[in-house]
Amino acid sequence: MMPPHAYLFDMDGLLLDSERVYGAVARDILVPRGFAADAVDAFFLTMVGCSGAESLRRLETFLGAEAAAFNSAWHAEVERRVSAHVALRPTVRDSLARLAGQGARMAVVTSTNGDAARGHLARAEILDHFEVVLGGDEVSARKPDPAPYLEAAALLGVAPDLCAAFEDSDRGITSAVHAGCRAVQVPDMRPADLPLPALGQGVAQDLATALDMVGAFGRRSVAE
Repeated sequence: MMPPHAYLFDMDGLLLDSERVYGAVARDILVPRGFAADAVDAFFLTMVGCSGAESLRRLETFLGAEAAAFNSAWHAEVERRVSAHVALRPTVRDSLARLAGQGARMAVVTSTNGDAARGHLARAEILDHFEVVLGGDEVSARKPDPAPYLEAAALLGVAPDLCAAFEDSDRGITSAVHAGCRAVQVPDMRPADLPLPALGQGVAQDLATALDMVGAFGRRSVAE
C-alpha cells in the first residue's frame, strides 16, 4: 500500500506529554482541599480527550459550585508549567524529523485552542513541521465528531481517506475513524480496565510504531 499523502496528529498525550501535567495540577489543587489523590486521578482519566466545554460539565458533576473556580485555576497553572517546559512523548521528535526529511505533509488536530496549541508546539521546537495547526476553537464541531479531521484534511487539500491520523484518546480516535482516515491509536493515560473502542483502528505502543503501521517509512500497513 502506498504511504499516506498527509499525516494528522493529535497534540496532548500524542505529541506532547501534557496530559500528565493536567493530572498533576489537579492533584496539587484538590488534594489539599480534602480530595483523595486516587479519586482525583480516576476522575481525571475520564476527562482525557474532552473539549473544554465537556470538561467543565464533568467538573460540575465532580466539584459542584467549585467547578468554575477550579477550572480557571487549573488551566492557568497548567499553562504556566507547560510554558516553562513541555516534554515530548517517546519517539516523537525523531519520527517527525524523519517525516519532514521525506517532505511529508503534516497537520496537528487538537482540542486545545489554536493559539495556545501553536505556542506549546513552538516551545517544544516542533511547530515548523506542520503546515496546519487546527485548534478546538477553530472547527465547526469538536471530537468525537469527525469535523476536526475532515476540516484539517480540507485545509491541506487532501482527501481524508488518503490521510493517516494518530490519536491517544478514545474520543479522538473516534473522530479520526469516522472522518475516514487511516487511523492508529497510541494509548497514553486511560483507566486500566477500560477496553479500547472497537473501531477498526490500528493500535501502537508509540508514534514510531504507528507510523510504520501506515507505511510511512516503507513498512507494513495498518490494513495488513
